Amino acid sequence: MNKHSVLVCDDSDLFRYQFVHALESEPMITLLEAKDGNEAVEMYHTHVPSLVFMDIVMPNKDGIQALKEIVRTHPDASIIMMSSSNQHAHLRRSVHLGAKSFVQKPMLPHTIKELLEEYIYQTS
Repeated sequence: MNKHSVLVCDDSDLFRYQFVHALESEPMITLLEAKDGNEAVEMYHTHVPSLVFMDIVMPNKDGIQALKEIVRTHPDASIIMMSSSNQHAHLRRSVHLGAKSFVQKPMLPHTIKELLEEYIYQTS
């Protein structure tokens, strides 16, 4: 089984730490981190991760703009948008622009692992 990279993009250092901690026991996952949309786009083009978890509200470039840029050059990118607000407009717009799913933050570790199962392990 091949190792997969997962990019988590969130401006919260604490959220990224908790996310990484939740997946440190996953031997087939290499985690990448970005703190804003600019870094996410750059890291995506450099590493082409198997899965991206992208916050919507971030400084410099928000998650929606980063999603658009990534999907423009990688239309099959697996990107899951995240938000702590429960705004259905974000959900509809994200999916319309190419996101595979949308999840509410905070996420429990088992939720993250279920998403890995759905978007990485079942497609390997």
